[in-house]
Amino acid sequence: MSKPDFEGLNVLVLESRRSREMSALVTTYGGRPVIAPALREVPIESNTKALAFADALIQGEFDVVILLTGVGTRALLDVVGGAGRREAFVAALGRTKLAVRGPKPLGVIRELGVPPWVTAPEPNTWRQLLAALDAAGTSLQGLNVAVQEYGVSNQEFLEGLEARGARVTSVPVYRWALPEDLEPLRAAVRSVVAGSIDVAIVTTAMQVVHLFQVADTMQQAEVLREGLGRVVVASIGPTTSEELRQQRLAIDLEASHPKMGALVREAAEHATDLLRTKRT
Repeated sequence: MSKPDFEGLNVLVLESRRSREMSALVTTYGGRPVIAPALREVPIESNTKALAFADALIQGEFDVVILLTGVGTRALLDVVGGAGRREAFVAALGRTKLAVRGPKPLGVIRELGVPPWVTAPEPNTWRQLLAALDAAGTSLQGLNVAVQEYGVSNQEFLEGLEARGARVTSVPVYRWALPEDLEPLRAAVRSVVAGSIDVAIVTTAMQVVHLFQVADTMQQAEVLREGLGRVVVASIGPTTSEELRQQRLAIDLEASHPKMGALVREAAEHATDLLRTKRT
């Protein structure tokens, strides 16, 4: 295996919350980071659904609660805490079967001292979570199941639960919005189209959605797609790769583990050879 080294390649980073950390990693591995944050997490203006869910949970109306993200779980706790119901809510979580999609929501409930019932194995997508629920030995038929949603609603996951007989309640806690400053994304579109980006690192599906949304406003979506066809596209994992394929983009590298460090390191290991092959 070659030593991780981008060898001076221009690396597009669409990460928002951890953009500085990712920029430092790219630089450490010899790349030139081009930072274009693609997301802004915005609390939903009205938290009535979250509070109604909390009240219903406290009253024992849910059999299963599914937590999909750590950020969303913490946001939910903030909403409930702001209404003075945190202690009762945490106690109710402890009386309820909890299913978590990955390590981040798992970390949150462990901090609360609440054990999980089901945890999805890597790569921690909704498909692994459904499979883990199937393997848990408890039928969802007729059970009231609450799903803490993140970003956009995952209709396939909700339909999968309903197909198993669950009565599903969605609990939206925050949504993804475009950044307030769109110029870095516009500049990224122009750079890809001009051929001055060599590698694109994608860490969540909504980054791709927003990149193309901005390109649409510039009437550059198709030339962006063509430009990305000449770029090494590195995806953090199956959920992100799924969105890339829906955008008709080839995935050149998918991280062996859905972690940012692994993604950047493996991109640095393989980008030069992948780019040479792709452009010849």
